[in-house]
Amino acid sequence: MSITGRTWRATATTLVCATTVLAGVVGPPGANAATTPVSLGTAAGFAVLAGSTITNTGATTINGDLGLSPGTSVTGFPPGQLTGTAHVADSAALAAQNDLTTAYDDAAASPTTATVPVELGGTTNTPGVYDSPDGTFGITGTVTLDARGDPNAVFIFKAASTLTTAGSSSVNLVNGAQACNVFWQVGSSATLGTNSVLRGNVLALTSVTVTTGANVDGRVLARDGAVTLDTDTITKSDCAVAPLAISISAPESVNLGHASPGGTIDAQMGPVTVTSNGIEPWIVTVTATNFTTGSAPVQTIANSSMSYWSGPATAHTGIGVPTPGQASSAQAQDLGTVRTAFSLLAGVAITSVTWNPTLIVLVPVSAVGGSYTGTITHSVA
Repeated sequence: MSITGRTWRATATTLVCATTVLAGVVGPPGANAATTPVSLGTAAGFAVLAGSTITNTGATTINGDLGLSPGTSVTGFPPGQLTGTAHVADSAALAAQNDLTTAYDDAAASPTTATVPVELGGTTNTPGVYDSPDGTFGITGTVTLDARGDPNAVFIFKAASTLTTAGSSSVNLVNGAQACNVFWQVGSSATLGTNSVLRGNVLALTSVTVTTGANVDGRVLARDGAVTLDTDTITKSDCAVAPLAISISAPESVNLGHASPGGTIDAQMGPVTVTSNGIEPWIVTVTATNFTTGSAPVQTIANSSMSYWSGPATAHTGIGVPTPGQASSAQAQDLGTVRTAFSLLAGVAITSVTWNPTLIVLVPVSAVGGSYTGTITHSVA
């Protein structure tokens, strides 16, 4: 029996979103969005880490661990207070120093995205890797770091020689910027001025001097030399974990057209779009119900007679390449089982992906003319 002119219809591409937890969030597309975070390894557990000595004067408070290696001299505690654990010339301090060396080298090797004047005070900087013509940085007044809504935005300031902050200067973080993602890589020594506020991780090759009343939201880490403190507050900064915001959209209904018994329907189902604010990996799977007629006697086309072809992405935003489940029509897969429609690898900064999948229906020779409906479900997790 011919069913030419009859309608085969797939309705309501049901959307299912499984929530996952994010370690990071992706910002606006562009070169800065690709700035790689600096991994501190075991050094991340330390608020203060030095190579030769740690010397304190006055009522300094360290919120986090204190480490020294290979040196053995830590003085000034008390009156200084430590909320974490002191590791002096032990295996933990040695491991942290090794990881600090790796982190320092990684930060120094990060490709520069902009060369800016030595004086950072009074400027606003977006995510990226910065150096200066003279190889030094100074902060007088306030420097603002603007994450543009991306809590995972990374800021790296590479000073070939020194970092010097003036008295009462400050680093201001706005629009989601986090101190844990700010790195001050210093080729020799850093000096933080009286009553100044520095946010971020100081990675110094030689030494760090934190003068009276300074406040550090981050870490003070010196590879070879000393850390000198005086009535300061240093608080280890850890990144807040944000929930992954992810959504998926697809047409509510699609008319796939018609075919005679024994024929084939080959039709696109309209755009499917996944939007994410994160760099966490995700996978979109697709399933199908059987297609059935609505009136008795009910006629059925099994989901195993349907094949899905995602095709390549028709559009995407962000950095990286999403992976289609079926890149070509020759790779179409039957929907008698769960199939992968699209996926994103870990750490790829994609904020949206759109594709226009094709559904291929093999109409059984025994099919009876009528209107058949079914559900194609895209799920993201």
